[in-house]
Amino acid sequence: MEIIKLSATRRQESGKGPSNRLRRTGNIPAICYGKGLEAFPVAVSPKALLEVLKSAHGKNSVIELAVEGSDKLTVMVRDYGYHPISRELVHADFLQVKLDQPVDVEIPVRCVGKSKGVAGGGILQQIFRNLPIRCLPEKIPALVEIDISELDLGDTVKAGAVPLPEGVKTRLPEDQTVVVVAIPEKGEEGAAAAPGAPGAPAAAAPAAGAKGAAPAAKGAAPAAKGAAPAAKGAAPAKDAKKK
Repeated sequence: MEIIKLSATRRQESGKGPSNRLRRTGNIPAICYGKGLEAFPVAVSPKALLEVLKSAHGKNSVIELAVEGSDKLTVMVRDYGYHPISRELVHADFLQVKLDQPVDVEIPVRCVGKSKGVAGGGILQQIFRNLPIRCLPEKIPALVEIDISELDLGDTVKAGAVPLPEGVKTRLPEDQTVVVVAIPEKGEEGAAAAPGAPGAPAAAAPAAGAKGAAPAAKGAAPAAKGAAPAAKGAAPAKDAKKK
């Protein structure tokens, strides 16, 4: 891995007010800390830091941080934050690391190839999108690829079988499932929509007189040409003469 160079200046003030004033000058507040290193505040360029985060290794990049008036530090980005609206970087934390001492990080996992099981109706389930690993800082891979071409229905890839470069070890148990081609449950694929469910076709009403059609309700008036006769016992019209 190529070590990226980044410059920083020490901050004399801390707190919300000074941090906001610092951001208006085009820099953002950050802090450096590590084992045997007393934490101290610095200021860095958000544009320069963003270039680091956009690089192949992203947050796992190893950085040579040149702090004005201090010795250079070998660090990694431990944390950073964005403004919720502008999405601009607003702060960062740098952790000092030693090139001869292993670090714990997570790297992206990418599946490549077309699984035989998926072609046969299986469902590819990637349990881990990021794989926790341990290795020396300069040996951190940008990502790990898993070839799923030979995976059939029900096949899995365990953590112990994930291909990793020499000197890189996963921090997961060896029998931990990372990828599986799951067998779909009965009716999971191609099942017809239940009546009344969104998108299900409405049942057609039976034609009049068709076999199985519901009989007319007892007492219903028969269809007749013209107005239907008054029901027996109906009240007389208001203008009728009394007998």
